Amino acid sequence: MANHIKNQQDILTKLNISALNPMQEEAVSTIQTATNTILLSPTGTGKTLAFSLPLLETLDPNSKEVQALILVPSRELAIQIEQVIRSMGSGYKVNAVYGGRPMSKDKIELKHTPAILIGTPGRIADHFSNDRFSKSFIKTLILDEFDKSLEVGFEYEMRGIINQLPALNKRILTSATQGVEVPSFVRLDKPKVIDYLKEKRTSQLTFKTVISPNKNKSRTLLDLVRHIGNEPGIVFCNLKDSIEQVSTYLTQNNISHACFSGGMEQKDRERSLIKFRNGTCQLLIATDLAARGIDIPEMKFIIHYELPKHQEEFIHRNGRTARVNEKGTAYILQWEKEFLPDFIKKSKGVSIVKKAPHKTQYWETLFISGGRKDKISKGDIAGLFFKQGGINKEELGVIELKPDCAFVAIPLTKANDLVSKLNNTRLKKKKVRVTIL
Repeated sequence: MANHIKNQQDILTKLNISALNPMQEEAVSTIQTATNTILLSPTGTGKTLAFSLPLLETLDPNSKEVQALILVPSRELAIQIEQVIRSMGSGYKVNAVYGGRPMSKDKIELKHTPAILIGTPGRIADHFSNDRFSKSFIKTLILDEFDKSLEVGFEYEMRGIINQLPALNKRILTSATQGVEVPSFVRLDKPKVIDYLKEKRTSQLTFKTVISPNKNKSRTLLDLVRHIGNEPGIVFCNLKDSIEQVSTYLTQNNISHACFSGGMEQKDRERSLIKFRNGTCQLLIATDLAARGIDIPEMKFIIHYELPKHQEEFIHRNGRTARVNEKGTAYILQWEKEFLPDFIKKSKGVSIVKKAPHKTQYWETLFISGGRKDKISKGDIAGLFFKQGGINKEELGVIELKPDCAFVAIPLTKANDLVSKLNNTRLKKKKVRVTIL
């Protein structure tokens, strides 16, 4: 037990976390002893860490097979969990596979079998039917945000996958939603339920209504964004078409933003999140896909540009702000003749005539055509920008390193100069392209 505590402490130190929150503590101890667990906790409370810590304890370091399978409803969630488990530095191989990326990439990664495999049900079912690894050693199954997987229509694939797991002896289901029926094919016998959804956290979320005189709310949105100032936030739309219209309008008015919807290529979605995380873009214009399961920091505000159709979406959108004891504002953009759904309570109307002082965009993102697979580290990239790029520490923003490329935030005013200095230079042994993203 002492060894277990030491390992856990090492991991928390690596992650810069001083202590687990009460939900995580209860989840870790329950999952260690229970065969089946249902973990209910709001979005953004740290469920990934809560199930990953006890999961690592169950793995056999001498096994060369897949030992744990984590099924998720979206590519973004798969990538996020992979990053969290990797950053725990346990020494176990972990891989995420999902639709929308080349099958050849999956095959290369699965050649060296991971101990923990994360994936969307469609892609996992594909690997199962082609026998790309043994299923006989998978003892732990985690269905993360299982309610969402059922909602998105993954039931058929999930049933097929679970029926092919003969050695299964531990099941963990997580959700941020109450009262979802667990289908019988999961065979969840007498589960222990950890429920933190009823926790009365003093919500620091403030609702404000902004009335739009026109049915097309673009102008009102622009006024609101200028009123709020250069804070990062998410603008939620219901439709991909609306995102395009809003994006065109904001571009015409010089508001830096990125778009995020299911209609975009996976690569483009990832790049939008990178630019949003590193501060190149002030706003993320998104469908409800961005309401849960994506890796972005907490927002000061979100804007309901189009009102959600269901309460569920409303709750998850709002969950992107005012989490973990921070304050936040949810702005409801309402056309003056539009009826509010029952689940949106009438809130205080605000005037947005006054504008915040405008700060021009500071960051820009550069793309580098080399990554982890080329043995390139963040330190190598920083060195290149300091020595050959001639910038100082304050001018080097966030570096995101991927297997085959990297993204670096640098001051917008220096972007062209840095591209001309660094494009086609050597980084480790590789000649790399450096371009503005």
